Amino acid sequence: MITAPVVRVVGDNVEPGIMNLRDALVLAEKLELDLVEISPSANPPVCKVINYKKFLYEQKKKQKEIKAKTAKVVIKEIRLGPNTDDHDFNFKLKHAISFLEEGAKVKIDVFFKGRSIIYKEKGEIILLKFAQELADYGKVERMPKLEGKRMIMIVAPKK
Repeated sequence: MITAPVVRVVGDNVEPGIMNLRDALVLAEKLELDLVEISPSANPPVCKVINYKKFLYEQKKKQKEIKAKTAKVVIKEIRLGPNTDDHDFNFKLKHAISFLEEGAKVKIDVFFKGRSIIYKEKGEIILLKFAQELADYGKVERMPKLEGKRMIMIVAPKK
C-alpha cells in the first residue's frame, strides 16, 4: 500500500537509510518481516521493518491501557422533599458522604409535588444546608437551580 518510490527505512537489525521501495520490500522479505509505513507525510516517507501482527497487537494493548486509565464519572442521586425532617436529612447526608468518599459525584434534588412548588425557598435552603454539611467531603459543582418541578444541585468529590 506504500505509494512513494523512495522511502527511508528504519527498524531493528536494519541499517537506517534511504532506498527504493522495491529494495526495501526485498530487504523486509529477506528478514521475514513486513515493511510498514510509519510516517507518510515525511519527505521521504518513513517505513519500518517489523512484524506487522506484533505491531497491531502492541497498538491494541496501548489503546486498552489508555482506555483503562480514563476515569469513569459516576453520578449518584439523592432525592429530598421541601419538608424533609432532620433525621431523614442526616440519613441521606451519610449516604452522600459515603458516595463522595468512593469518588462519585452526587446529584441532590428537591422534588416539589403538587402545590409545594410555592415553597421554592425551602428547597433552596435545604440544598444549601446540604452543601454546607458536605463542604469537608466535596465542592459544589452546580448551585441549586430550579428545573421544572425539581431543584437540582451537583456536588463533586474533593481530590
